Amino acid sequence: MPFRIVPPKVSENSSQRDIRRLVRELALKKARWVARSIGRRAGGPSAGCRSARHAAPAALDRIWVLGADTLVACLGKILAKPRNRRDSLRMLSILNGRWHRVYTGVALVHAASRRALRDVTLSRVKARRLSAAALESLAGKHLDNSGSYALQDRRDPFIEKVVGPVDNVIGLPMGCVRRLIRRAGELRIRDRK
Repeated sequence: MPFRIVPPKVSENSSQRDIRRLVRELALKKARWVARSIGRRAGGPSAGCRSARHAAPAALDRIWVLGADTLVACLGKILAKPRNRRDSLRMLSILNGRWHRVYTGVALVHAASRRALRDVTLSRVKARRLSAAALESLAGKHLDNSGSYALQDRRDPFIEKVVGPVDNVIGLPMGCVRRLIRRAGELRIRDRK
């Protein structure tokens, strides 16, 4: 399946406090932004046309946009990407030696119709208890990851155990993506009848 990566330019600020709804909202916001930008480039519905179904070029009808967002929750706190090294150390200290949850919202948006499918995947993760010095050495290494750690980095000793999909913790829960793609295919078949 051919694909292209298009980083969305959206704010990740939200008043939503329920983490499941929040990751679903952010994933959808990202996918919709990309779908709109593709529509504008193709002269589709975002280019001023009134009806997405009738105005979209045929190419848009074959495009589905995938958006995802991952957040970590521990002790009632939602941990996104750390802002800096100090914030990274704060997050690692909260997670140190504790079980926490990793939530990833995934959204699939049809570029022509803007029809959206969404889901959330959850994994429970146990962090090793590390010394203050070890936390200091890890702080700032993974500023682009929610919770400030990276399971995929074999040199990152922070994670002890994962219950649930490991790929959810690493970045993208492929089981969830496959389910959404299957549902999208079923919708397209139904729409053609």
